[in-house]
Amino acid sequence: MLSSSPPNKNQLNITLLFYRILIAFALIRTHGWKKIIDFQETVNHIPDPFGIGSTTSAYLAVFTNVILAAMVIPGLFTRLSALGIASLTLVGFFLVHWQDPWPVKDVPLMYSIAFIMLIALGPGKFS
Repeated sequence: MLSSSPPNKNQLNITLLFYRILIAFALIRTHGWKKIIDFQETVNHIPDPFGIGSTTSAYLAVFTNVILAAMVIPGLFTRLSALGIASLTLVGFFLVHWQDPWPVKDVPLMYSIAFIMLIALGPGKFS
Protein backbone atom coordinates (compact mmCIF):
# COMPACT_ATOMS: atom_id res chain seq x y z
CA MET A 1 0.00 0.00 0.00
CA LEU A 2 2.98 2.32 0.46
CA SER A 3 4.35 1.63 -3.00
CA SER A 4 4.32 4.06 -5.89
CA SER A 5 1.83 1.97 -7.83
CA PRO A 6 -1.83 2.99 -7.69
CA PRO A 7 -3.97 1.17 -5.13
CA ASN A 8 -6.18 -1.62 -6.33
CA LYS A 9 -9.96 -1.19 -6.06
CA ASN A 10 -10.21 -3.10 -2.78
CA GLN A 11 -7.51 -0.96 -1.13
CA LEU A 12 -9.23 2.20 -2.31
CA ASN A 13 -12.61 1.05 -1.00
CA ILE A 14 -11.16 0.08 2.39
CA THR A 15 -9.37 3.43 2.58
CA LEU A 16 -12.59 5.29 1.76
CA LEU A 17 -14.43 3.30 4.43
CA PHE A 18 -11.95 4.24 7.15
CA TYR A 19 -11.64 7.81 5.90
CA ARG A 20 -15.42 8.22 5.91
CA ILE A 21 -15.80 6.80 9.41
CA LEU A 22 -12.92 8.74 10.95
CA ILE A 23 -13.64 12.16 9.45
CA ALA A 24 -17.37 11.97 10.24
CA PHE A 25 -16.72 10.69 13.77
CA ALA A 26 -14.22 13.52 14.34
CA LEU A 27 -16.81 16.10 13.26
CA ILE A 28 -19.49 14.60 15.52
CA ARG A 29 -17.16 14.22 18.49
CA THR A 30 -15.42 17.58 18.26
CA HIS A 31 -18.16 19.89 16.98
CA GLY A 32 -21.55 18.19 17.02
CA TRP A 33 -21.74 16.53 20.40
CA LYS A 34 -20.87 19.66 22.38
CA LYS A 35 -23.59 21.56 20.52
CA ILE A 36 -26.16 18.98 21.64
CA ILE A 37 -24.93 18.67 25.22
CA ASP A 38 -25.25 22.40 25.89
CA PHE A 39 -27.72 23.51 23.24
CA GLN A 40 -28.61 26.78 25.00
CA GLU A 41 -24.92 27.74 25.03
CA THR A 42 -24.80 26.90 21.32
CA VAL A 43 -27.79 29.16 20.65
CA ASN A 44 -26.19 31.96 22.67
CA HIS A 45 -22.84 31.85 20.87
CA ILE A 46 -23.37 30.46 17.38
CA PRO A 47 -22.77 32.93 14.56
CA ASP A 48 -25.76 33.86 12.40
CA PRO A 49 -24.20 34.94 9.09
CA PHE A 50 -27.48 34.77 7.11
CA GLY A 51 -29.73 36.45 9.66
CA ILE A 52 -31.99 33.42 10.15
CA GLY A 53 -31.76 33.60 13.93
CA SER A 54 -29.50 32.00 16.48
CA THR A 55 -31.87 29.14 17.26
CA THR A 56 -32.33 28.20 13.60
CA SER A 57 -28.58 28.49 13.01
CA ALA A 58 -27.96 26.23 16.02
CA TYR A 59 -30.43 23.60 14.79
CA LEU A 60 -28.84 23.74 11.35
CA ALA A 61 -25.37 23.30 12.84
CA VAL A 62 -26.49 20.35 14.98
CA PHE A 63 -28.25 18.73 12.02
CA THR A 64 -25.15 19.13 9.87
CA ASN A 65 -22.52 18.22 12.47
CA VAL A 66 -24.42 15.26 13.90
CA ILE A 67 -27.14 13.90 11.60
CA LEU A 68 -25.42 14.42 8.25
CA ALA A 69 -22.08 13.29 9.67
CA ALA A 70 -23.75 10.19 11.14
CA MET A 71 -25.16 9.41 7.69
CA VAL A 72 -21.66 9.57 6.21
CA ILE A 73 -20.34 6.90 8.59
CA PRO A 74 -22.32 3.98 7.09
CA GLY A 75 -22.34 5.63 3.67
CA LEU A 76 -25.99 6.73 3.50
CA PHE A 77 -26.51 9.47 0.92
CA THR A 78 -22.81 10.19 1.34
CA ARG A 79 -22.35 12.73 -1.43
CA LEU A 80 -25.47 14.67 -0.48
CA SER A 81 -24.59 14.56 3.23
CA ALA A 82 -21.00 15.61 2.51
CA LEU A 83 -22.32 18.47 0.36
CA GLY A 84 -24.36 19.74 3.30
CA ILE A 85 -21.39 19.48 5.62
CA ALA A 86 -19.01 21.14 3.15
CA SER A 87 -21.52 23.96 2.64
CA LEU A 88 -21.66 24.64 6.37
CA THR A 89 -17.89 24.45 6.83
CA LEU A 90 -17.25 26.69 3.82
CA VAL A 91 -19.64 29.27 5.29
CA GLY A 92 -17.64 28.96 8.50
CA PHE A 93 -14.40 29.51 6.62
CA PHE A 94 -15.45 32.35 4.30
CA LEU A 95 -18.07 34.22 6.32
CA VAL A 96 -17.55 33.48 10.01
CA HIS A 97 -13.79 32.98 10.39
CA TRP A 98 -12.37 34.88 7.40
CA GLN A 99 -10.80 37.60 9.56
CA ASP A 100 -9.60 35.15 12.22
CA PRO A 101 -5.99 33.93 12.44
CA TRP A 102 -5.11 30.77 10.49
CA PRO A 103 -5.13 28.46 13.51
CA VAL A 104 -8.86 29.28 13.89
CA LYS A 105 -9.96 29.27 10.25
CA ASP A 106 -7.83 26.23 9.50
CA VAL A 107 -10.45 23.94 11.11
CA PRO A 108 -13.39 24.74 8.81
CA LEU A 109 -11.04 24.73 5.83
CA MET A 110 -9.73 21.25 6.62
CA TYR A 111 -13.22 19.85 7.17
CA SER A 112 -14.33 21.46 3.90
CA ILE A 113 -11.47 19.81 2.01
CA ALA A 114 -12.16 16.46 3.69
CA PHE A 115 -15.83 16.40 2.79
CA ILE A 116 -15.29 17.81 -0.71
CA MET A 117 -13.02 14.81 -1.26
CA LEU A 118 -15.91 12.52 -0.28
CA ILE A 119 -18.18 14.37 -2.71
CA ALA A 120 -15.64 13.78 -5.47
CA LEU A 121 -14.79 10.15 -4.67
CA GLY A 122 -18.05 8.90 -3.20
CA PRO A 123 -18.41 6.49 -0.31
CA GLY A 124 -16.72 3.51 -1.92
CA LYS A 125 -18.03 -0.02 -2.22
CA PHE A 126 -18.43 -0.57 1.53
CA SER A 127 -21.42 1.68 2.10
